[in-house]
Amino acid sequence: MPSVLIEVRKEYSKEQEIKIIDAVHSALQTAFKILPTDKNVRLIVHPPHRFACPLDKNNPEYYTYISIDAFSGRSIGAKRNLYKTIVDNLEILGIPKDHVDVLLRESSAENWGLHGGQVASEVVLGYKIDV
Repeated sequence: MPSVLIEVRKEYSKEQEIKIIDAVHSALQTAFKILPTDKNVRLIVHPPHRFACPLDKNNPEYYTYISIDAFSGRSIGAKRNLYKTIVDNLEILGIPKDHVDVLLRESSAENWGLHGGQVASEVVLGYKIDV
């Protein structure tokens, strides 16, 4: 049950924001094999003066920072696939690949409380973590 925060420096239309959220969630489904219903993705738009980005970006208004918290256990191949699929999906929406940074933080399932306060390691998720 990854938890995702997408941070951007540009105002998008409601439709564009939904497409950005769906692009990241789709990448998680592809790379981490999560269920389509396992969607916990937020998008925050920052005024550019409150969200500094690397100075080497040609179009800094498109800089996109994605933080993903997930259970430990995915392979390096799954992570590599996740990062590539995210940037490929966002590039289709006009966000340059080199303007997307992804931070994946992993923690063990016993550090998550789900489904009414259950320890996540004791919950049947419906998919495997070790992909």
